[in-house]
Amino acid sequence: MNLFAVPTICESARRNFTEPALNTTETHVACPGCGCLCDDVSLTFDDQHIVAFEPRCALGESWFRNHVVATQPVAELNGIATAYEAAIQQATKLLRRADYPLVYGLSRSSSPGQRAAVALADRMGAAIDTTASMCHGPSIMALQEVGEVTCTLGEVRNRADLVIFWGCHPAASHPRHADRYSVFAKGRFTPEGRDSRKVVMIGEAGKVEDWQLSPHGGAADLVIPVSPDGDFEIISQLRALLRGTPLTDVSEPVRHLMELMKNCRYGVVFFGLGLAGSRMWDDERPLNTGHIHVAALLQLVAELNAVTRFTARRMRLQGDVSGADNVLLWQTGYPFAVDISRGYPRYNPGEFSANELLERRETDLCVIVGAETIPYFSKAARDYLKSIPTIVIDYPNAPLEFIPNVRFTTAVYGLHAAGTAYRMDNVPLPLRALQTSNYPTDEDVLTDLLTGFRND
Repeated sequence: MNLFAVPTICESARRNFTEPALNTTETHVACPGCGCLCDDVSLTFDDQHIVAFEPRCALGESWFRNHVVATQPVAELNGIATAYEAAIQQATKLLRRADYPLVYGLSRSSSPGQRAAVALADRMGAAIDTTASMCHGPSIMALQEVGEVTCTLGEVRNRADLVIFWGCHPAASHPRHADRYSVFAKGRFTPEGRDSRKVVMIGEAGKVEDWQLSPHGGAADLVIPVSPDGDFEIISQLRALLRGTPLTDVSEPVRHLMELMKNCRYGVVFFGLGLAGSRMWDDERPLNTGHIHVAALLQLVAELNAVTRFTARRMRLQGDVSGADNVLLWQTGYPFAVDISRGYPRYNPGEFSANELLERRETDLCVIVGAETIPYFSKAARDYLKSIPTIVIDYPNAPLEFIPNVRFTTAVYGLHAAGTAYRMDNVPLPLRALQTSNYPTDEDVLTDLLTGFRND
């Protein structure tokens, strides 16, 4: 097979695809629209157009509909359509000229594409970073420091009688989370669903009071507003109350929460970017305290296991950011912000994170595998990114605020191509190919770039 040839239907899609007939329904489809990766979706196609999406989820339906119709060229040079072979050759030239390239993204990918990205970074001696550095990077640093007592979403569904959402709004970020796993779902030891559970919501004052548990409604049993950066104080109070330390300045809702924690059979706290202090949550918040907040919460969860069973779980946003963490761990030993320029992997968030590398103008080329978090970079990082050579590999209809030197439009995992994605609780799930596509997968593109780089 000619390395640079692009068949009418790319080979990876052909291997895993069955052409749908008119008015056919695909069941048990995994939806990469958010970190829940719900695998009970039914899609009805009419001449490869989606005419029905069940069960109802605006986020998941929007994700599929946004990618099902695509007219972008497979390859572009400076915004102009070109042959795939020419784009590969130009991208290879850019890679060969770079002294310190950066590979970034991977959360819209799948395990094969992520492995190909690591292989390319390894061969070039590049830095490689995932979208975790812009969202739950502080959480990863915290669990590396203090550990994590955690669980699967299935365990939550079947056992949890106390559910806490801290710094996250599940109705907006994970629309089916409450219905399928955490609040309304009926499980083996939670047969009454919502009536079997107490639900607590903790978040920023002025916002959390209006939050709901799911898009169709549902209020928490206890709501605790938190002042900006006041999470650590509340967690410290809870840890002191758990130890029996007498405190006089603790609010009644916090005391009530401690009683709920101590008296539950099985508790779980889902924490999000509001606690981790991510730039994706609020650009004005400090970025250097999130790991301290999360570490304190994880220590509280560990200490609660002396009196009951309690676990913690991150609310991951992007479809396969958990998979990106896992693949980097397999390949390099580190989950994000990895430098391979010396021939072996080094890990240091802040030094080798994409946003900071761009802010300091230390990289001279960027390969972006999924550009959805680029708008959350700092202005200095975005400005510098526009001034250096860029190669973008992304799905159809993906918006960009700049024109890259080379752009490849790729097949969508779970729609055009098969693959493996990781749910927010690190459970791997298969993705199926449901449609034909003229686009290669990101694995195809990255492998071709690696081969061209070796042979140039």
